Amino acid sequence: MRFAIVGFALGIWFLQRLEALPGKALLVGCVILSALLALVGILASRAENLRRGRPLGLAVCVLAALIAGFSWAGWRAETRLAEALPMQWELRDLEVTGVVHGLPREMGAARRFEFRVESSEAPVPGRLLLSWYPPRRGEGVVPEIMPGERWTLTVRLRRPHGFANPHGFDYEAWLLERGIRVTGYVRTNGVNQRVDAFAPGMMNRVHDVRARVRARFLSALPDAPQAGILVALAVGDQQAISTENWEVFRRTGVAHLVSISGLHVSLVALLFGGAVAWGWRRMPAACLRWPARKAGTLAGLVAASLYALMAGFGLPTQRALMMLVVAAIALMSGREVQASRVLAIALFVVLLFDPWAVLSAGFWLSFGAVAIIVFILTGRRTVVQGWRAALRIQLAIPLATVPPLLALFNAFSIVAPVANAFAIPLVSFVIAPLALAAIALPFAPILEIAHWFVGWMMLGLAWLAEQPFALWRRPALPALLIAASALAVFWLLLPRGTPGRSVALLMLAPAFLWMPPRPDAGEFRAVVLDVGQGLAVHVQTAGHDLVFDSGPPYGPDADAGGRVLLPYLGAIGVKRLHKLVISHGDSDHIGGAATLTDGIAVSRLVKTPVETHPDLASRALTVGDCVAGDGWEWDDVRFEWLNPGSDPAYRKINDHACVLRIAGAGGVFLVTSDIEAIAERSILGRDREALAADVVTAPHHGSRTSSSPAFVAAVGATHVIQPVGNMNQYRHPHPAVWARWDAAGARNWRTDGQGAIIVDMRRDGPELSAQRERVRRYWHGR
Repeated sequence: MRFAIVGFALGIWFLQRLEALPGKALLVGCVILSALLALVGILASRAENLRRGRPLGLAVCVLAALIAGFSWAGWRAETRLAEALPMQWELRDLEVTGVVHGLPREMGAARRFEFRVESSEAPVPGRLLLSWYPPRRGEGVVPEIMPGERWTLTVRLRRPHGFANPHGFDYEAWLLERGIRVTGYVRTNGVNQRVDAFAPGMMNRVHDVRARVRARFLSALPDAPQAGILVALAVGDQQAISTENWEVFRRTGVAHLVSISGLHVSLVALLFGGAVAWGWRRMPAACLRWPARKAGTLAGLVAASLYALMAGFGLPTQRALMMLVVAAIALMSGREVQASRVLAIALFVVLLFDPWAVLSAGFWLSFGAVAIIVFILTGRRTVVQGWRAALRIQLAIPLATVPPLLALFNAFSIVAPVANAFAIPLVSFVIAPLALAAIALPFAPILEIAHWFVGWMMLGLAWLAEQPFALWRRPALPALLIAASALAVFWLLLPRGTPGRSVALLMLAPAFLWMPPRPDAGEFRAVVLDVGQGLAVHVQTAGHDLVFDSGPPYGPDADAGGRVLLPYLGAIGVKRLHKLVISHGDSDHIGGAATLTDGIAVSRLVKTPVETHPDLASRALTVGDCVAGDGWEWDDVRFEWLNPGSDPAYRKINDHACVLRIAGAGGVFLVTSDIEAIAERSILGRDREALAADVVTAPHHGSRTSSSPAFVAAVGATHVIQPVGNMNQYRHPHPAVWARWDAAGARNWRTDGQGAIIVDMRRDGPELSAQRERVRRYWHGR
C-alpha cells in the first residue's frame, strides 16, 4: 500500500508539471487503464504459481496508482479552472453582494480581503480576492472591514495574473491552490455599502472571534514589539510581525515556529490529550468503560480541531489536521500500525483533498520532517529513546532538510540547529500555551508574561542572526545536483556500519561548490524582468553585473527590489552589483532601489545628473552620473551613455533619463528608459549612428509620446521589448507605437504577456526567449 500511495503522489506531481491539461477523453482512458492495471496487479500478486508474481503485481499496482493520481489531479484541475471570469467582464464595473471571509489584511491605508460572492450582475466565481484602496484625490479612507460582514460593492475584476521571472514566485499557482480564480479591486466612486453587520455561518463566527482576539491582544500590548508573534501563535494572523523579526526568523531557520502548521496542531493535541488521559486513568470506572488512551486521543483531536479553526483553517492547518486525524484513527483502532503506514495514509488523504499541495514548500518540508523522524526512530536494531532520540532527531532534521531548502529557497540556516534547540521547547511548552490560555482567560498579566518570554527568545535569536555565517545562500541548483545531495543525505542517515557513508559526504560537495555559468568574454546576457508597470534590467558579462532601474513599489511594505530583483539575483549567484543605474526618479524606476541596496552590495551608483538621491548614494561605495559620450568596457563588452546631454530643450525629468548602449561581439542592446520625443530628437542630432541596435527596450513603455518614426528608423532593431504591466492604466504599449515598430521589421515582445525577456547576445547574434515560454504550466493565463 505504501508504494502505491507514493505512486499516486508521483502521478499528481507529474500532472502539476504539465504545460497544458490532457483532454477529457484521455483522462477517462487513464481512469479505465488504471482500474485494469490495478486488477491485473492484484491477481498477479496472489498467483501462487508465478514465482515472481508478488513483485510484478506490486509494480503493476504502483503504475496503476500513478495513473490514478494523474487522472485525479487532472479532473480536479479541470473543475477548478472552469471557475473562470469570462474575459468580456474583465476590468468592467460590476456590482456584487457577498460576505467578507477571513481576516482582512492591512496594507498601509489599503485593505485586502477574501470576498464570498452571494449575488452578482455577471457570472462571477464564488471566491474573490479584493483590494480596497483609498481615493487618489481628495480626502477619504477605506472603511473598517470585519469578518462576516455582508457588503454590496462595485468592483473591477480580472483573471489571475502574476509576474513570470526566472526563479520567481508563481502567484498564479498560489491563487489556484487556494481556490481563488479572480482578483480585483473596489471602486471608490462606486456603490459600496455595508448591508449586514454580520452574516450567519460557522466560519464567519470563527473569523469574528479571531478578529476580536487579535484586537484584544494588540490593545493589551500596545507598545510591545513582539505582540504580533503572540497573535500569530494564537489565531494564525502574522500581519503584526515586523519585517525585522521576519528577517531574524529567516536567518535562524525558525520561521516555522510562528506559522501554525503540524508542529503547533500536534502540540495542542499532545498537551490536551495527555492531560485528559492522565485524569482519565485516575477514574477507574471511566477506564472500565473506555480506555484512557482512546479518551486522550479523542480529546486531543477535538482540541487540535478547535485550534485549527482558531488559526483560520488555512491550507497548512488543514493538512496538519488531516495527518493528525489519520494518526488518531490508527491509535484508536487498538492495533499496532507502523508509523510509515500512517504517514503514507496521511499523504494520500492530503493529496486526495488538495492535489495542489505538491506545489507548496510547506507540504514538502512538513511531510519530509515527519518522514525523517520515522526513519530515524524506526527500522533499527536498537530503539533509541529519551534525550538521545531527541538529540538524534535535532541533528538529523537540519541535515536532511538541506536539499529541499536549497531546492525551494536557495539557502539554509547554519545556526538553525542551535536556534531550534532552545526556541522549539520555549515556544511549544511555554509561549504557545500562554498565548492559548490568554484566549480563554482575558487577563493582561498572562500576555505580559508570554511577551516577556518572547522577548528573551528574540534576544537569543537576534544574536544568532547577526552572525555573518548565519545564513548560507547558494545559487539555484540544477535538478541533478539536488537529487545527488538528497541521495547523499539519505545515505548519511543510514545506521552505522552501512557501506559507503563516507563517500556520501563527497556527493554533497558539488551542491556547495557549483556556480552557474556566465557569458564568455565579448558576450553578455540581459534580462528585462517582469516587474509590472516599470523597468528593471539585469546585465551580466563574464565578470561583472549591472542593474538598470529597480522597478516600482507595490505598496507600503513591498517593491520590485524585494519581490523580484533580490530573489532573482540570489538564484543566479550574484553577490555584488558593480553598477546600479537609476535612470531617473520616477517611482516605477526607483521604487525598489532602497530594498535592493539593503539586500546586496553595490560598488557604484549611477544616476542622472539632475537628481541626487542622497539616501541611495550613502549605500554605494561610489556615485557617478550618466553623461552622454561617457563609457567603459567590461570583459570585451562596451558600455556607453547616449543620454542625457546638455540640451536646453529638456523640460521633463523623462528627458534627462539615462540611456545605455551595450555593444558585444554579436550585437547591440539599447536600454532607453523613459525618454520621450524631445530626448529622442536630441540623441538623433548628437549621435545618430550610435542608436543602431539589434535589441531595444521601447522608450517610456511604448507610450505614444515616444518611439517617433525617425527614432525607430535610426535604431533599426530586429527586436523591441515593451516593459509593461498587465492591463495597466496607461494602456501601454500604444497600438500606434506597436504597429510602428512592427512595420519597421522589429519583432515585438512584451513582459505582461510573456514574462521576463532574456536576451543572450552571443557572437553569432542575439537570441531572445520569454520566461512564460521557457517555463509554462497549465494554469498560466487561465
